[in-house]
Amino acid sequence: MKPAGSSRVGAGGRGGWKGGSDSGSGTKGGFGSRTRGFSSGGRGRGHGGSDSRDRGGGGVRRGGAAKNKNRRRKGIAVSVEPHRHEGVFIYRGAEDALVTLNMVPGISVYGEKRVTVIENGEKLEYRTWNPFRSKLAAAILGGVDHIHIKPKSKVLYLGAASGTTVSHVSDIIGPDGLVYAVEFSHRAGRDLVNVAKKRTNIIPVLEDARHPLKYRMLIGMVDVIFADVAQPDQSRIVALNAHTFLRNGGHFLISIKANCIDSTASAEAVFASEVRKLQQENLKPQEQLTLEPYERDHAVVVGVYRPLPKSSSK
Repeated sequence: MKPAGSSRVGAGGRGGWKGGSDSGSGTKGGFGSRTRGFSSGGRGRGHGGSDSRDRGGGGVRRGGAAKNKNRRRKGIAVSVEPHRHEGVFIYRGAEDALVTLNMVPGISVYGEKRVTVIENGEKLEYRTWNPFRSKLAAAILGGVDHIHIKPKSKVLYLGAASGTTVSHVSDIIGPDGLVYAVEFSHRAGRDLVNVAKKRTNIIPVLEDARHPLKYRMLIGMVDVIFADVAQPDQSRIVALNAHTFLRNGGHFLISIKANCIDSTASAEAVFASEVRKLQQENLKPQEQLTLEPYERDHAVVVGVYRPLPKSSSK
């Protein structure tokens, strides 16, 4: 009989590893294997055994502290540089990652990794942004030209869920911006409210986005609308909210899930149909981007609402 714990790969739970596997980290929302960028990683947390190395999580440390120590021992240079989208950054270390400057240092929102970098003698904490859990992060890594969400922006976020992406939008816009987060599900809304308790620039609105007049007294005019509602009539939902809250010349980003609109048609046909619906509502699409390989049959459409005349759009 083999002694307990001698196996290099254990029984493993859902997407995780119980033994001392030499596999890369499987932490949720964290870094992947020692390659540039993200890996899908699975959802396991990698409770490494006696033979586990620092790469896999170092036992109960879940990969964070052990990996940072390993990185320092090997002398790997760690730095953060600004992304071309203002308020978004790229972490350069053992693996590259998309990050945002944590508005509430010391606190994670959904179990994401935090990294601390010393710049000009000041400690700055950043939160890693997983594109497999955020459509906006997937669009940024996919190469979208403009997200229009930047410091001091006022953003209306439709379909905020439990606040995963909303928290990163909160980081981007900073304390001088505002994000109105609309969510209809009360279960997800509880998590959203808990996130907003620590982030003063998030205003949670627990209402149905199909009826913007119900919350018109809570929301002022906004610069950007981001919609991730995954409903068959999502173009109509975006249009109703744009007519009510989006300033002329403001911008919108809509995440379209083809299967939610028409599961019998091809994804390309569904995207084209949604773009036509947006155009009929004074929403002028300017850019369309698929979210492969992070999301299947998804696209993000970016555009402008009631474009201002060129002479007055300075």
